[in-house]
Amino acid sequence: MELGEAVAARRRALKLHQSEVCGTLWPDEGILVRFERGQLTEFGSRKLLAALRCSRMEMSFVEVGKSGTTE
Repeated sequence: MELGEAVAARRRALKLHQSEVCGTLWPDEGILVRFERGQLTEFGSRKLLAALRCSRMEMSFVEVGKSGTTE
């Protein structure tokens, strides 16, 4: 859920509507809505990377134990 919330916050900061992001990713705006609300049980890596790209975000990886937890 935290990732979806972060994408939603960034999208809002960029003043992008969900339909603007979805128009470039999926015909169904409901997918992004559910992702941002943490309501999707499955969200593939391609969709995740596309959502991040449209929100002008990127992921980075850190060594286990170096930053927070997985909970």
